[in-house]
Amino acid sequence: MIALTRAVLCGGLFLASLVPERAAQAQRRGQPAFLPNVPYDGRLTFVRVKYQLPDFSGGFRGSRDLPWSHDYPRGERHFTKIVSELSSTRVRIDASNILTLDDAQLGKYPIAYMAEAGFWRPNDAEVLGLRNYLTKGGFIIFDDFAGEHWMNFQTQMKKVLPGLRPIELDLSHPIFDSFYRIKSLEYDHPVYRGAKSVFYGVFEANDPTKRMLAIVNYNNDLSEYWEFSDTGMFPLDMSNEAYKLGVNYIIYALTR
Repeated sequence: MIALTRAVLCGGLFLASLVPERAAQAQRRGQPAFLPNVPYDGRLTFVRVKYQLPDFSGGFRGSRDLPWSHDYPRGERHFTKIVSELSSTRVRIDASNILTLDDAQLGKYPIAYMAEAGFWRPNDAEVLGLRNYLTKGGFIIFDDFAGEHWMNFQTQMKKVLPGLRPIELDLSHPIFDSFYRIKSLEYDHPVYRGAKSVFYGVFEANDPTKRMLAIVNYNNDLSEYWEFSDTGMFPLDMSNEAYKLGVNYIIYALTR
């Protein structure tokens, strides 16, 4: 069973100056310096999914780029600090974990995050690992992919959950009112300007009234906003909205 942590909520969105990242920072070019995983201790820990790149691709930032690592570690450090400020949930803000889908440790964590699903090509063990994770109570956030990468995402998810299909969401779904009342889903991808965001859910039995297994941020990149929210690269309201969505995802997943 997935070890779930219940959130006790308080306060509003806190977007004061974020503490600068003291650990090794993600490089905008080349491979970031990855910190060691930390053992499970009951706290809510950000888990990033690692996958093997296909032979033909090194990612859009060069041959040394690892798409699954985009925005690491500043994106998750900033985001977990926000979640910690907003709730009494015991959140790990000083560390995060990187796990493959076939790692037995994944089942200890209720929520996982994957970047750039357009490059994701799971092997049989990883397909089974994600299927087991989701059907036993896990929740995964797919983020940071756009355009034609949707085709690969659909192909791989059909392997994981045959028969299930992503269903486009609108503001009536409870995930957009689990903490903040999201007033609009009119978002643009922060890099691919003009790519209008679409939000999808993957549900048990393709029924939006049943448990959501995955949230899909297509044509969006919430973690890009999280990573640079202390730099002025993006308008404050855009970073704020990205945090609101992320907080809603966490609260929704932890309370259902």
